[in-house]
Amino acid sequence: MTHKPTCRTFQENARKALDDTRLQAQMARTIKDGFQQKRLKGMSRLPEYEALRDAARDLKNHVLDHLDAYLLRFEAEVVKAGGQVHWARDADEARAIILKICQEANAKTVTKGKSMITEEIALNDHLAAHGIEPVETDLGEYIIQLRHELPSHIIAPALHLSKEQVAETFKENHTHLNADRDLSEAPTLLKEARAELREKFLAADVGITGANMFIAETGTAVIVTNEGNGDLTQSLPPVHIAVSSIEKVVPTLDDATLLLRLLARTATGQEQTVYNTFFTGAKRPDDPDGPQDFHMVLLDNGRSELLASEFRDILRCIRCGACINHCPVYGVTSGHAYGWVYPGPVGSVLTPHFVGIDEAHQLPGASTFCGRCEEVCPVRIPLPQLLRNWRVRAFQRGHPGGLQRLGLKIWVMFAKRPALYRRALSVGIGVLKRIAGKRGAYRWLPGAGGWTKTRDLPAPQGGTFLDRYGRGER
Repeated sequence: MTHKPTCRTFQENARKALDDTRLQAQMARTIKDGFQQKRLKGMSRLPEYEALRDAARDLKNHVLDHLDAYLLRFEAEVVKAGGQVHWARDADEARAIILKICQEANAKTVTKGKSMITEEIALNDHLAAHGIEPVETDLGEYIIQLRHELPSHIIAPALHLSKEQVAETFKENHTHLNADRDLSEAPTLLKEARAELREKFLAADVGITGANMFIAETGTAVIVTNEGNGDLTQSLPPVHIAVSSIEKVVPTLDDATLLLRLLARTATGQEQTVYNTFFTGAKRPDDPDGPQDFHMVLLDNGRSELLASEFRDILRCIRCGACINHCPVYGVTSGHAYGWVYPGPVGSVLTPHFVGIDEAHQLPGASTFCGRCEEVCPVRIPLPQLLRNWRVRAFQRGHPGGLQRLGLKIWVMFAKRPALYRRALSVGIGVLKRIAGKRGAYRWLPGAGGWTKTRDLPAPQGGTFLDRYGRGER
């Protein structure tokens, strides 16, 4: 199933999410009571956390300054270890490279670890269209694959679903099992998924994973998981393909451990993820397991353009999801409202670059600018500033249009004329107080429906600040 961007309809998508009571309950449990609290506990156990953030920011900036040199060093080390590196300029090239490797291996079934990059290039659709069955092995990815959905979060793809919805999905798709089986408990759901995937692991001809980072000095790629599915995907099939975007390179093993100390704590509150897997090249003669062939696909897909733009800082992202977990907009809309692969603040910066600002112009506006995203980012990406940059570009392209643009022009007209502005404000306050009457609040007001739909809007209680200051009020 092809997932076309629907970013243009963010406001409509958000309204549907707000009206979905089951989704709202699920988001409250997993975001505010889950990820946010776990991150706080993870930080509290690491006194040097802030210093590590500074070091990680500086490391990523250094890598971006010398990206070409580190990529070439990585390629040389991979080849030395018996692997192959493939360079892909865009999604089409990446898909073609991966398909060719699979076809040369006569692959019928491909197992996949969780990878946002393969979502970005719509790899599953491409493989399926050429007769190769892709099977997602991360539990969350497996669930949304059955539901033909995009991930709603970059580290928890099925975060938007309750266990009751997962049970419904399993019963709809696992039709060879007893229809009356009890799937009311999470461990039962997990056991069923494990049983369904076991044979897929053993039968796979090719395994495809992403890479959380890759190391220039050793030619090593790294994946972090909590389920172990990544290990089985990269070690059991005879061919392993790792796919990553070019900015995820780090110079040394020590640099990799710096980022690992931050990644899990910021994402899930864990000191480390359960599995931190380092793989270097193909299986050697004395290795007990591993792939016979190893391929690393390095994808640009517009990263070089980002590197040379005012959005360069977004390339520091280590995909922890902290900005998403602390965004008040994401917290009530979930990821699908954003209309493409990457949700939340990081998605609102990346998506306009990938699909075009005309398609995604609503996303930079999907922010309260509260600054929480920048506050929690482990590599200190100035996300609010990057969102402002996109807002400027959107405005230059004529977005927003219609009444919003007219309203801004009217406001500018008054703002440039202070005396007129103060007079109009005084009149407006008087009219609003009269409309509110003794109640002192509005249950409905033109243009304020987004507020009054769920709560009363308080009426102005006095004059303007300057009026009150002139009367000596403090």
